[in-house]
Amino acid sequence: MEEQKLYRTITPREFAVLDAQRVTLVDLREPDEVLIHPVEGAINLPFSRFPDGLGELPKDRPAAVFCRSGEKSRQVAEILADRGYEVMELAGGYAAYTAFLNGGAPEESGRCAPESAAPAPETDAQRFFIDAKGLRCPGPIVKVADFLRDRPEGTAVRAEATEEAFASDIRVWCERTGCTLDALRTENGVITADITKHVPAAAPESAAPAGNGKTFVVFSGDLDKTIAAFIMANAAAAMGREVTVFFTFWGLNILRRPERVRVSKSFVERMFGLMMPRGTRALGLSRMNMGGAGAKMIRGVMKSRGVSSLEELMDDARAHGVRLVACQMSMDIMGIRREELIDGVELGGAATFLGSGERSDMSLFI
Repeated sequence: MEEQKLYRTITPREFAVLDAQRVTLVDLREPDEVLIHPVEGAINLPFSRFPDGLGELPKDRPAAVFCRSGEKSRQVAEILADRGYEVMELAGGYAAYTAFLNGGAPEESGRCAPESAAPAPETDAQRFFIDAKGLRCPGPIVKVADFLRDRPEGTAVRAEATEEAFASDIRVWCERTGCTLDALRTENGVITADITKHVPAAAPESAAPAGNGKTFVVFSGDLDKTIAAFIMANAAAAMGREVTVFFTFWGLNILRRPERVRVSKSFVERMFGLMMPRGTRALGLSRMNMGGAGAKMIRGVMKSRGVSSLEELMDDARAHGVRLVACQMSMDIMGIRREELIDGVELGGAATFLGSGERSDMSLFI
């Protein structure tokens, strides 16, 4: 005789009409999954940390639990039911729910097809397809990780994205997770990455001790802070260290060309451009700027003391292999286009920065 369940299984159709004011929606997915595919009104209680956070769930109303594919939510539903909760469990998990919203899989059995059966693999390479086009950092990387997380060793995927930073990010992500980047190409603005999942028996490289590289995050657009950053970057490069300087938000202005570049922009983006300095010559001091007079004074003092100018320091850095990386997400927010950047700058995202940091024994935020 089949054991009677202490909780109720509901279909995606039933889940879609639940009132979050009367039912507690419990999302068991990991935070990176929720970041890209949130469910409005749900409490995130990651399965990996369960039962942490259980005290947040009120007992005076039903709880509707769901995970990615329905496997983990059944376990949690049983635990909650044993503890006196009135519980509903979403059949097929978030994968089934999104399929229903998109007019997809049948529900006659109360359970949609598992997510792993949704994408059709290529006949030649047996690759699943991941469409990350239009997503912004860290969206494409999270979507790849989200797809591969519960899949077996040897799973092959082809991911397509339109954000230029994806080319750098996916290289670093594969390197740090042990996956193989089989191919990477760009055509008509679409970056295609072929990836094979591997789970090393030994500890992954990401768990190894940091190397002796140096990573600098330049958030500020102040002249004096930028000079300090490049003095340290050049010193580290002279010591034979691998150096990455990651520019984000106001620091992006350091990388702008001094001359005006004609690119298509919205009104708000043009206003941003007018209000921000264009290139190193327009940077001001963090203290005693005095309407730009302070910046001219410190440049004069540096020249009289034989100290290299910021422009010379940047040239030296590039000549000695220092990586200059512009955060593409920040560029998109601030309306800065690639054409406006000086030569030798890479576009990257969060994974590029984190990968560099893991290979470093020192990371500085400036």
